[in-house]
Amino acid sequence: MDCYTANWNPLGDSAFYRKYELYSMDWDLKEELRDCLVAAAPYGGPIALLRNPWRKEKAASVRPVLDIYSASGMPLASLLWKSGPVVSLGWSAEEELLCVQEDGAVLVYGLHGDFRRHFSMGNEVLQNRVLDARIFHTEFGSGVAILTGAHRFTLSANVGDLKLRRMPEVPGLQSAPSCWTALCQDRVAHILLAVGPDLYLLDHAACSAVTPPGLAPGVSSFLQMAVSFTYRHLALFTDTGYIWMGTASLKEKLCEFNCNIRAPPKQMVWCSRPRSKERAVVVAWERRLMVVGDASESIQFVLDEDSYLVPELDGVRIFSRSTHEFLHEVPAASEEIFKIASMAPGALLLEAQKEYEKESQKADEYLREIQELGQLTQAVQQCIEAAGHEHQPDMQKSLLRAASFGKCFLDRFPPNSFVHMCQDLRVLNAVRDYHIGIPLTYSQYKQLTIQVLLDRLVLRRLYPLAIQICEYLRLPEVQGVSRILAHWACYKVQQKDVSDEDVARAINQKLGDTPGVSYSDIAARAYGCGRTELAIKLLEYEPRSGEQVPLLLKMKRSKLALSKAIESGDTDLGEGKAGGSLG
Repeated sequence: MDCYTANWNPLGDSAFYRKYELYSMDWDLKEELRDCLVAAAPYGGPIALLRNPWRKEKAASVRPVLDIYSASGMPLASLLWKSGPVVSLGWSAEEELLCVQEDGAVLVYGLHGDFRRHFSMGNEVLQNRVLDARIFHTEFGSGVAILTGAHRFTLSANVGDLKLRRMPEVPGLQSAPSCWTALCQDRVAHILLAVGPDLYLLDHAACSAVTPPGLAPGVSSFLQMAVSFTYRHLALFTDTGYIWMGTASLKEKLCEFNCNIRAPPKQMVWCSRPRSKERAVVVAWERRLMVVGDASESIQFVLDEDSYLVPELDGVRIFSRSTHEFLHEVPAASEEIFKIASMAPGALLLEAQKEYEKESQKADEYLREIQELGQLTQAVQQCIEAAGHEHQPDMQKSLLRAASFGKCFLDRFPPNSFVHMCQDLRVLNAVRDYHIGIPLTYSQYKQLTIQVLLDRLVLRRLYPLAIQICEYLRLPEVQGVSRILAHWACYKVQQKDVSDEDVARAINQKLGDTPGVSYSDIAARAYGCGRTELAIKLLEYEPRSGEQVPLLLKMKRSKLALSKAIESGDTDLGEGKAGGSLG
């Protein structure tokens, strides 16, 4: 027990923080992270590095390289950048990479480096160029905020439904703000920026000066700002070395900490856990990492290498050239069980189970103590909950064995929580594997949902694992296996190095008559890829003739469409659903 808490660090009297390794990174980085544009997606998402961005000391003739890796450092894509200079990278909620160029164009790439689309942030941005950009997330989708060379802001709160908003001008702004960020308040995106000792909040209608309540005097500049993962809290780093923490509305102060360092940090992000009362901020300099909160002391770590911070729902991911780690507040259930000299019911139950395995009578003593206090149900629940927050499978098993042991002495303990936790952990351990590289925590997994996780496995073309998870969880076929097979078939038709006959046969052998799979939809994808003959072959497997006709008309195969329409017996098909006519 004592050894297990060796990496726990207290922050004040009420919270512990721990940092553990997710992966030993095996990527072959030819440059330091500081020499790259870096973007890492939340929820254990991928990492994008744009090597050799347009730096003055680099030769202009050298083309930059865009590399995409999994969170474990496994290469997913690598491509030479042939477009204009890039100012910023960021990932959308759908794990699409947004590359914001100096001319205001935003190029969108898939996880495997496939170009998806592009859009422009408007003529004014094109004329004045982009100085800086932020990718942010709202309940409506993923947004882009731009700072132009004219020191004006333009943003779109949802790149999926592009509506550009030119923000109001900041009076007297002659140079770039010292720091700025996008905020989401009352379902509306705002810009918060710092100019000297002043803060300004921009909404669609006005520019308002704002003052953080209780800010220590003597501030002449704000050097860094960070908004929390949920956009509810804000942190400000001042040139006096103070870190102010409060609500994002700037109406309430949570705390203030003097870190005694006046140098601007490289990064500052929030580190908080859902439903926890603790609030902490992680600040990174070149070789130092500091965790600060509502306590007189901080937690400090030495950074051996150039590192990058990724804020998450329940902590912070930290990756460097050699390692990828996770820093978070120790969850309440884990703290209750593992803290030194704990007499919590879960701690006693874990000891009881270990003594039982040794065939020691101490097991009976521990168990009797829990039962006399009437806390056996609570002990089982604590062990189940703590298992969910453990990263190492051995500790998960130890806690679940203790929960199972305790259940044997309860008459009416509902099994659902235990069964579901076992299932969830098996799924999590599968996707955390180095070769998959999605290091989700239990809290992130529950927030993300199983359907989104399956979508992300499909996006990575990990179809076998996605199907195994569906079958293991016994998901309905339309939501699970059928949907994944349909995605696989749509990917298969894009493989142009395989003949139409072989692709059609492989798809039919795999899909057969699987319910919920539409051959006409797969054929439409094949036609969209320029494979008309393959589309016709796939339509032959479509059991509903009426579904074949619209696509055949679109492909201008009128005679074949007419014969299919006659087969179907549906007279309405004579008008042609695709806007054509069978006449």
